[in-house]
Amino acid sequence: MGLAAGASALYGGRDLMIKRIKQYGSIYGAFVSTSFSEAMSFRAHFVLLIVMDLVFYGTHLWSIDILYDHIHLIGTWRREHLLFFASVMLAINQLTMTLVSENYWQFPLMIRTGNFDFHLVKPVSSIFLTFFRTIRPGSMFNMAFTAPAVVYFGLQVDLGFWAWIALPFGIVLGFLLQNSLEMLFSCAMFWMIDGTGVNFIRIEFQQLARWPDFVYPSMLRGALTYLVPVLLIGSAPVRFLLAPSDFWPILGLVVFLLFFWALLGFFWRMGLLAYESASS
Repeated sequence: MGLAAGASALYGGRDLMIKRIKQYGSIYGAFVSTSFSEAMSFRAHFVLLIVMDLVFYGTHLWSIDILYDHIHLIGTWRREHLLFFASVMLAINQLTMTLVSENYWQFPLMIRTGNFDFHLVKPVSSIFLTFFRTIRPGSMFNMAFTAPAVVYFGLQVDLGFWAWIALPFGIVLGFLLQNSLEMLFSCAMFWMIDGTGVNFIRIEFQQLARWPDFVYPSMLRGALTYLVPVLLIGSAPVRFLLAPSDFWPILGLVVFLLFFWALLGFFWRMGLLAYESASS
């Protein structure tokens, strides 16, 4: 009886998990469909967002190329190393812009207007509904730029076979760490009348992460690695890909990722307790 009950509980738990995954997948599919419909309704805006992202990507890589016309090394990195790092960061940024970024700006508006209330009465995680409801389809098309850039500069730095296998996982890990931090920052909006300032702070931290860790002075580098670990977002995966023996930063990234996701859950619950509906 004990074994039978245990097996029943195990299979029941597995079936429940599969059911939840299907539920969230179905909801997210509806979000994607709605976002595409909205984007196609404003075609000029849709095209402008694509052009804006492409201009940003191009000018960022071009500025690095111009910089290396005047110097030979930054730290120990040559031109192709920094361009590879920049292309990886652009890929991480592109994932964020596509999947999450619009929601950071909508969140404070929902709190001010009381629309956030609707997230609280649905049988789905309010974090999921808040930060994954809206995507930017235009940014998705820009994978046609970022993916070839990563591959091209990866060839320039002569990545090994296993580094190519690890590359997409490194990009995803950087994306997850970046957004665990930014979602945690966004929890401060529960206690603010206007959370716009939090979004600008979030963007400034993105700017800091767009350069490799070794360009910063030691004290600032320590703070941005161990206190607010934005430098691990890109530097940890790239350092590991270039030299697999340099695995401590990527290990630290995984540890911080788990820590900040747990911290996000705690502060989100605290924020919900502090939340006062504007519609009441």
